[in-house]
Amino acid sequence: MTFKTKLKAYLDLTRAHFAPVWPLLFISGLLIAFKDNNYFSLPLLIVVFFIGLFGFEAGMVLNDIVDRKIDKLGNDNKFTKYWRPFKERPLSADIISFREAKIIFLIFIGITIALIATLPFPNNLYLYIIMIYAYSVEIFYQKKKGRQQFPIAQLIGRTDLTLFPVAGYLCYGNFSLTIVFIILFLYPWAQAHLGVNDLGDYDNDKAKNLKTITTLYGIKGNVKWIVYFTFIQIGFAILLLIFKLGFIALIGFILSFILLITANITLFKNQTSTTAIKMLPRYHASLLIYILSIIFSTIFPIPFF
Repeated sequence: MTFKTKLKAYLDLTRAHFAPVWPLLFISGLLIAFKDNNYFSLPLLIVVFFIGLFGFEAGMVLNDIVDRKIDKLGNDNKFTKYWRPFKERPLSADIISFREAKIIFLIFIGITIALIATLPFPNNLYLYIIMIYAYSVEIFYQKKKGRQQFPIAQLIGRTDLTLFPVAGYLCYGNFSLTIVFIILFLYPWAQAHLGVNDLGDYDNDKAKNLKTITTLYGIKGNVKWIVYFTFIQIGFAILLLIFKLGFIALIGFILSFILLITANITLFKNQTSTTAIKMLPRYHASLLIYILSIIFSTIFPIPFF
């Protein structure tokens, strides 16, 4: 196997083209903590960025490790082509071995643990607890959705993404009402995004006999799930905007709202897996705009009142 083939496989394993987004989500929480405490530290910001990067990439590798056998059952590659830069699931395709993937996971985890250790106590303890919880929930999610009659895997599983900016906040901040605002803001988005994912990967999930939102409630039920959680998210986003962010984030949040609403209108009119895959970039763009809006609002704080 050539070096080029192996490199492509590693980039597919880590979903490398999405890698910059997740540490930005992580540090958005940190920057809110800086704003709440009238503090800023560039060295801490850099450390936290890499905690987010390696922590999330470890989660990507763990996802493929847990799913390595069941991924062999899938036969529809449209979804793979969106998530993987070179369009391959390297473990199920036997390009990367199970042993290699475990080594990569342990390296990423080791780096993350070492970086967290540089944080002051009790912030480092908060991060270790969240890290253990997040990876445990990832395993639970992948296993549970193969044997459930109610979407408990989805409802619990997406708390890992929800806690990502919370973990960033706790790298410097302490428990406060701000964390509640962050959770209420991101959890509905994570659920709506998951619904779009499930609809886009419907054919593969049927082949794998997974109990996703679509296979449990049908395509119409999945679209309702997406619509309900999207509009709940927009409501809580407005609360976060007003009470924690301020005027600078307003334009970005409006752009995200437009992306989400137009995506929902399109999905409601064309309830197909193909439409879901086409709308998924709008959800990711909305999250990136949310993140950048939060970052800029902490740098240039202009409150509404």
